[in-house]
Amino acid sequence: MDVEKSFHMTGGVGNTSYARNSALQKKASDMVKHITMETIEGLYLETKPKSLEIADLGCSSGPNTLSIIKDIVEAVEGTSGKILHPPPEFRVYLNDLPTNDFNSVFKALPDFYRDLNKERSEGCPAILIAGFPGSFYGRLFPNNFLHFIYSSYSLHWLSKVPPDLYDEEGKSINKGSIYISDSSPSGVSRAYLKQFQEDFSLFLRSRSKELTSGGRMVLILLGRIGQDHVDRGNSFFWELLSRSLASLVSQGKIEKEKVESYDVHFYAPSKDEIEEEMKREGSFGMDRFEMFEIERNDKAGESYGKAVAMTVRAIQESMICHHFGEGILDTLFDDYGRVIDEEMDKEEIKPVTFVLVLKKLSTY
Repeated sequence: MDVEKSFHMTGGVGNTSYARNSALQKKASDMVKHITMETIEGLYLETKPKSLEIADLGCSSGPNTLSIIKDIVEAVEGTSGKILHPPPEFRVYLNDLPTNDFNSVFKALPDFYRDLNKERSEGCPAILIAGFPGSFYGRLFPNNFLHFIYSSYSLHWLSKVPPDLYDEEGKSINKGSIYISDSSPSGVSRAYLKQFQEDFSLFLRSRSKELTSGGRMVLILLGRIGQDHVDRGNSFFWELLSRSLASLVSQGKIEKEKVESYDVHFYAPSKDEIEEEMKREGSFGMDRFEMFEIERNDKAGESYGKAVAMTVRAIQESMICHHFGEGILDTLFDDYGRVIDEEMDKEEIKPVTFVLVLKKLSTY
């Protein structure tokens, strides 16, 4: 396998959540905020800890990073006031890959504390925030340490491009596509499913050690309806990016061989695939599962296609730069946004989002 392909498969991936701070992900997170708040309030009422240990996995570094923390603090303190119980001290651990811009998050903390304390009474417990860099596909925290884990738009990113996509000579078996498509051999979908199973099982196994008994996780991720891997939802966006790359090949701006050796580290699981892996791993029960679609809502002066293109660019830019060179970025994503809008004019593209509330079983 050549150096470029090796980097593409192992470098710069894992809990990649840079797009979480886009307008699309913010809208989706807001739609399910009530589930997050109901979960943390219920957990607090059950345990009433003096110190509430919280982790945000795949926290990113944009404007939405601290907003969920503010919501959680206000929800718990509101609940503690209703039952006339002293609110807990909040210990918050922000996790993402070491390449995440944690400094920008820390620089925002003075404004965060000032704004939050305006709405809190004097003498409220401290809110302590720390960074925990590292991939969440593995251990991050001590045993029985956390009460609550939140992860938004991170778990559909695999730890790496599935190795089984490559033959003995190191060439991709998924020629002409960068994800699962109608033209992909059956081995492609098997390779992606296998990688998801390995990653999700490792994620669950790691979190089961770190959560206290009865601890909760709220996981928000892209998924798919039914067993068909190819639909007019999440997979179709990758099909359109493949088309945009093919357009650059036809213009002579990139080599065909380069496109044929590029694959994305993404997987949208079905509900059955998630539940099967949970059952196999065995340490969590499903408290709640909901599925929804985000309706198209073009802003004045900005198309839906451009918004999607910006979101995908935030995730894929570093890998595309390394593989193709940064000179194609603007042309590629301008064309990608235009193609999305053209397809949306024909028929709606409806990506599916899952919301899972998992509870650590007391036997573990």
